[in-house]
Amino acid sequence: MISLAGRDILHAWGKFVFTGIGLGLLIGVTLTMAGVYRGMVDDANVLLDNSGADLWVVQKDTQGPYAESSSIYDDTYRGILGLSGVARVANVTYLTMQVSQLGDGKARDVRAMVVGIPPDGAGHPGQPGYLVEGRRLTRGHYEAVADIASGFALGDRIRIRRNEYTVVGLTRRMVSSGGDPMVFIPLKDAQEAQFLKDNDAIRAQRARTAQSPALNRPGVPGLLDAVIASQSTNTSVNAVLVQIEPGTDPEAVAEPIRRWKHLSVYTRSQMQGILIEKLIATAARQIAMFLVILAIVSAAIVAFIIYTLTMGKIREIAVLKLIGTTNRTIAGMILQQAVALGLIGFVVGKVSATFWAPVFPKYVLLESGDAIRGFVAVVVICVLASVLAIRAALKVDPAEAIGG
Repeated sequence: MISLAGRDILHAWGKFVFTGIGLGLLIGVTLTMAGVYRGMVDDANVLLDNSGADLWVVQKDTQGPYAESSSIYDDTYRGILGLSGVARVANVTYLTMQVSQLGDGKARDVRAMVVGIPPDGAGHPGQPGYLVEGRRLTRGHYEAVADIASGFALGDRIRIRRNEYTVVGLTRRMVSSGGDPMVFIPLKDAQEAQFLKDNDAIRAQRARTAQSPALNRPGVPGLLDAVIASQSTNTSVNAVLVQIEPGTDPEAVAEPIRRWKHLSVYTRSQMQGILIEKLIATAARQIAMFLVILAIVSAAIVAFIIYTLTMGKIREIAVLKLIGTTNRTIAGMILQQAVALGLIGFVVGKVSATFWAPVFPKYVLLESGDAIRGFVAVVVICVLASVLAIRAALKVDPAEAIGG
């Protein structure tokens, strides 16, 4: 039976191999789609790992700085730092925007997540885990540490809003949940950038404030200047990152903050649930639909080509039946051809996905578990797709070998 299937494949090896390559490219796309989803989940986990936080303190009734807008006063951390079980705290801001690289030629825009952090040491909340080149932020203004995925290099000048920054350090795999590279700048600069207004808006606001009788009283000198100064500064951050003492229960620290500070607090597992189950849930369902469609298309291709090959050798099958070949042997031959086609396709698909995955703009994580599940799915699909051809072959009348 094996020799029979092999000889038949060799007889039409060109059509068989090229069909396997085409099927393999389709399987490669399927594995890549699964890798895109795995990459999204990994980006979300990397975002949480890179924050170095055990708790995220955010605006009440919001789901945190990654899923929706959050704004709290930047002095909130003082009350949190004094709580039992708290080791370190840090204010942080997040702003996804276009960052311009300046140079002699045309400016290049990079979509990035701009993270505002206070200059601090390694291991502190919000700080990049490690640097591949350069140093950390040491000044309060106009320095930046960027992920290498941004394409920035040490010494590059970049523009964020009105200000220019010098890249003093480079890090790796510091990305947002959407895969955008992170650019770290001092917290004060980030606060200004997040709520900065253009010059015309600032002038209009000052004129509107000066025209207000309540804010520009003739008998209260300095009131107008104080109000304008307060309007020109930002005292808000998006979250407070909290590191707790080893062995401390996160909920034991979170509950007093929720009760007495009137803020929302999320543990690592809760924040992970928000990112994966809510932030990327729609994309996950869309990818799942693509995988189902690709599986159906793959099954249709295998069924069509095996049926075509079977119908092309009706006379040969009739001869086999005439000389006493059992239906089981004929069915086994067709089944082996379908599985062989699937094996060729899977090998081509796995190799293709491995080679083109690094070229994708989003991170593609190809896991061995997905490859094993994909292999099993390909074999099952090929077995099911061969049923139509087997039924047609078993209906062949041996007399056709003689009757022409």
